[in-house]
Amino acid sequence: MSKPDFITSLLIFRLRHMSNQTFILILSGCIGVFSGLAAVLLKTGVHTIQSFLTEDFYPSYANFMYIIYPMIGISAAFILGKYVLKDLGGHGIPDVLFNISKKSSLIPRVKIFSRVLTSSLTVGFGGSVGLEAPMVMTGSAIGSNVGSLMHLSAKKRTLLIGCGAAGAISAIFGAPIGAVIFAIEVILMEISTASFIPLLLASVTGSLTSMLLIGEDSLFTFNLQENFQAAHMPYYLLLGIITGMVSLYFSKTVLVTEKLMAALGSYWIRILCGGAILGLIVYLLPPIYGEGYDTLNILIEGDATRVLEKSPFFSSLEDSQIVLLFLLGVILIKPIASAITIGAGGSGGIFAPSLFVGGITGFLFAYSKNLMGFHIDLPLAHFVLVAMCGVMAGVQHSPLSAIFLIAEITGGYELFVPLMFVSAISYITKTYFQKDSIYTLQLKAQGKYLPETKDEELLDTISITQVIEKDLLPIHPDAQLTDLIELVKLSKRNIFPVVDSAKALQGIVTLDDIRHIMFDVEKQKNIRVRQLMHSPPEILFSTENMQSAMEKFERSGAWNLPVVENNTYLGFVSKAKIFNAYRKKLQRQKEE
Repeated sequence: MSKPDFITSLLIFRLRHMSNQTFILILSGCIGVFSGLAAVLLKTGVHTIQSFLTEDFYPSYANFMYIIYPMIGISAAFILGKYVLKDLGGHGIPDVLFNISKKSSLIPRVKIFSRVLTSSLTVGFGGSVGLEAPMVMTGSAIGSNVGSLMHLSAKKRTLLIGCGAAGAISAIFGAPIGAVIFAIEVILMEISTASFIPLLLASVTGSLTSMLLIGEDSLFTFNLQENFQAAHMPYYLLLGIITGMVSLYFSKTVLVTEKLMAALGSYWIRILCGGAILGLIVYLLPPIYGEGYDTLNILIEGDATRVLEKSPFFSSLEDSQIVLLFLLGVILIKPIASAITIGAGGSGGIFAPSLFVGGITGFLFAYSKNLMGFHIDLPLAHFVLVAMCGVMAGVQHSPLSAIFLIAEITGGYELFVPLMFVSAISYITKTYFQKDSIYTLQLKAQGKYLPETKDEELLDTISITQVIEKDLLPIHPDAQLTDLIELVKLSKRNIFPVVDSAKALQGIVTLDDIRHIMFDVEKQKNIRVRQLMHSPPEILFSTENMQSAMEKFERSGAWNLPVVENNTYLGFVSKAKIFNAYRKKLQRQKEE
């Protein structure tokens, strides 16, 4: 007998000495540490690359390098992802959601490290995307693969995916509460008290890992000097509406740009065209380079003219109107630059770009109002931070995550009231025009369906082929009524599929169709089944999902529908069979 390996020994020890809950808690803490390590590696890698490329540059010629940097980074990320790692970049969070919903929370092992490497190259060389989505993918992949290694069920793997996401976001922002709520609001579709504790542990250990390795430096460096005033609330109401409309513009622009990039066909054409356009954008509008958090810190400090420093055309100008036009251009172009970066083959997400656009929107709003000189001055830092919350809530449909994330990175809850207010108004405004989040829209653009509720998700785990019933006796369309009556004697069902020699479904005959003539001897010999059959109210296909099947049942009012595959009759599906399968799945989930 072979000696058991370490994992087998660990599992045996766990079964003998640990409860399931204790084991999950230990795993969640470990996943938080690993996610925190990955976040530190990614942040350090990106900042090292950016410092090497841009440090000590002379403004007079530095911008010309910005033209070629993005193409180099995207090309390197594409080559590494496609030919070495076998994992192309792209969006992170939509892929995680799809893997949870459609692939039993199984995420390929390569994604544990692939997105760290490709995102470092993409963002380090100026790709206009964020690191949060790749880190969520990395943390989620860690959670999924740890769950698979420990032979856990799909439900527990999903929880560990949420732990990985929480640990990653917490490590990046130093916001453990916001990270937990993000995992619940965006990644997981349901949560219980027992599941909440592992998320807390993963978030805390992720944040602690980051703090121990790189200190307590956060992405945003500021100190709020002014207190919140109730007199500012009318302006926050207007800001909420504006951020909602900006969220709508952001989502639509990203989707349209990605569609245009996909229409270019070959990835090399996308890299050449996308890299050239992105390089030109960064040359003209340097704040669009990379994540853009440095620009937000400048705006939070209130020194607006510093955003023009690296601009080849505006650096010598300090006119307020020039600043306003420049920042408006950044707001309009940033979503396009982000979509081009990903569409061209880069790796990253739209989490950071949405915060970036939101921050500049808030600054533009407060700065322009203060220039007008009426009523009371608005605190620039407050409006930058609150608008970041508003756009994040609108784009990602995660208002609670946005509130707590911004509240934590401000170091307190001074802005809690306007954060709640603007987040709600922005979300309402955005969903009035567009009900889906950008992640759902991106999946739909790829032809991928994502269930909106837990019931739909559970229903989609049942395939048509699992519930096909084959005890309905078929009959040929040229058979006589006499032959059909013989089948009635043998069958326990009251539906008879009419199938030709090629096994193609021609129609159906029910017992009610023949009840009035089945004892007429003369008609038994003269009437053919072809004369009695009729089309079924709906036809199911073996490849369609159960949600679509249930819509056909509801639309037709039928309790039994035939199933075909490539025009070949396979059997029937009944509502009762679906409900029974659903009940068993639900019971199994409760037992897990």
